[in-house]
Amino acid sequence: MGVGHRVYKAYDPRARIYKELVRQLSEAKGDMTWYRIAEEVEKVVLEKLAPKKLYPNIDFWSGIAMYLLGIPYEYYTPIFAMSRVVGWTAHAIEYLDQHRLFRPRACYVGPHDVPYVPIDKRQ
Repeated sequence: MGVGHRVYKAYDPRARIYKELVRQLSEAKGDMTWYRIAEEVEKVVLEKLAPKKLYPNIDFWSGIAMYLLGIPYEYYTPIFAMSRVVGWTAHAIEYLDQHRLFRPRACYVGPHDVPYVPIDKRQ
């Protein structure tokens, strides 16, 4: 998590942007602790994993950014998923526009129109 990417076989350019954002947020908060820790971890990742073409990605820095922005921890996963939904939807639109078949592993085969049950009412 936070290292490696299917497409980027070098340092994720989005991670560079987030790293700078985290530095700025840390300075604004007057606490560079998390930024400095992440920088040290990043150095180790680059030293040990870059030869295997594994580099920090956007997720390496995004958790720290969300923390510094005061976003509650329990929202990190939903925010992460929401960002993926946009990409998944874009892919679906591309597939439909290009009249290409979906790869079977990308097709939902579960039930449809299932009523929502709140978590506290689930068994």
